[in-house]
Amino acid sequence: MADAESTMAIWVDADACPAVIRDILFRAAMRTGITVTLVANQPLRVPRSPHIHTLQVAAGFDVADNVIVQRLNPGDLVITGDIPLAAEVIEKGGHALNPRGERYQPDTIRARLNMRDFMDTLRGSGIHTGGPAALGKPERQAFANELDRFLAAARKA
Repeated sequence: MADAESTMAIWVDADACPAVIRDILFRAAMRTGITVTLVANQPLRVPRSPHIHTLQVAAGFDVADNVIVQRLNPGDLVITGDIPLAAEVIEKGGHALNPRGERYQPDTIRARLNMRDFMDTLRGSGIHTGGPAALGKPERQAFANELDRFLAAARKA
């Protein structure tokens, strides 16, 4: 196992992470030996593995996000659909991947954050903007493929 791979960790913003995505991460942890830590404000069931951990935090706005950012090391991967968290991760030198398989990029994260804030303002003014589509097989496959690409690149680094 490469040194970069053994020191890199995967952090999961687990309160909103779909179970099917967590299962993909569990298999990756067991296959690669990379530590996966799920951070949530509720207890979570995970397989017994020295590579899979849970960290329960107090309930509250952004508590899990703040813990992830505090513990994150440059080069770590964070799984989240939360664009503000992804922006903080990238700012700290980490990588962020959403459960639909889209990697947040340093050159586009500010635009994504601005669009998110704009949509939030619209919703706050009573305009119905709809939510994301259900997570289907194509999205699960896109997530698994992007995770594999990231892990392969980490092994080469």
